Amino acid sequence: MSDTVTGSQTRTEGRLRVPALPLGVTLAVVVALVGVYVFGQREAGLVTQSIATGLLLGGVYALVSVGLTLIFGVLGIVNFAQGAMLTLALYLVYTMTSSWGLPVYVATLIAIPVMYLFGVLVQTTLLNKLTLAGSHEGPMLITLGLSLLIANVLLMIYGGRPLKVGGSVDGSIHLFGAIASYERVIAFVGALLVALLLTVILRKTSFGMSIRAVSANAQGASLVGVDVSRIYGMTFGIGSACVAVAGGLMAPFLSLTPSVGEQFTILAFVIVVLGGLGSVGGAMVGGLVIGLVQTVGALYLPGTGSLILVFAVFVCVLFFRPQGIFGAKP
Repeated sequence: MSDTVTGSQTRTEGRLRVPALPLGVTLAVVVALVGVYVFGQREAGLVTQSIATGLLLGGVYALVSVGLTLIFGVLGIVNFAQGAMLTLALYLVYTMTSSWGLPVYVATLIAIPVMYLFGVLVQTTLLNKLTLAGSHEGPMLITLGLSLLIANVLLMIYGGRPLKVGGSVDGSIHLFGAIASYERVIAFVGALLVALLLTVILRKTSFGMSIRAVSANAQGASLVGVDVSRIYGMTFGIGSACVAVAGGLMAPFLSLTPSVGEQFTILAFVIVVLGGLGSVGGAMVGGLVIGLVQTVGALYLPGTGSLILVFAVFVCVLFFRPQGIFGAKP
């Protein structure tokens, strides 16, 4: 009887999973950080500052990746335009702050429904027919083309000169010897709240149940009355809204260029695969891990050298656990 229940739960989860944090991952991260303190030959205060910065940055990375893994978990496609949509959200916030004089976080609240509608429009007009037909290559190519289109339109409108969004909150907090600006703390807390809200929606609401049903079996879900086309559109919209939140939260401490989203696209793919394709919890944990690796690694490999460690961790996880930290075994 228990095997039947377990199998039913697995089928209901489908590609989209919200698992509990495994103890092994927590222990591995803690042991690694203790090792840096004890054997890393770096000043303890500097290590503490790097850890704090990495956690704050990783939270926003995770939010970008949650949108990506949500789209994959339900639609079964990899959205190559995720970074470009993040860039679009950043420029929307910039326009509203510079031209309309709105505070950055008010502009972010306006950008969220705008990006949601943009995502719904993209899915319903460009992707739905191919997605419903079961095509994976077509939507991937369309999102890649959309990414190039967004980047070039932004370049044409705003030019290639780096732009800056003015912050709304000044000051910083001191915790355990580390200093963090209020803007970065707000970004981390905002990302965490959005991730928790998505988790509650997926687990506790009828809409979340419909999303998980479509993720598990779109044809079966349609037979019991779920509007699969509508769920596809809303899911892509939610993924777009996630990058709007991430963009608005990062805008005060990020330099804007039309290609700024490319680095986040690469990192988001690493995080999603690292955590496990389709795993919401994996995207959150993967974002925090990558944030820590990038900032703590910069103590030893400054500049872009820290990305070497990021990809080294990525390769090691793929070698020892190809399905990712939270991925189900094949």
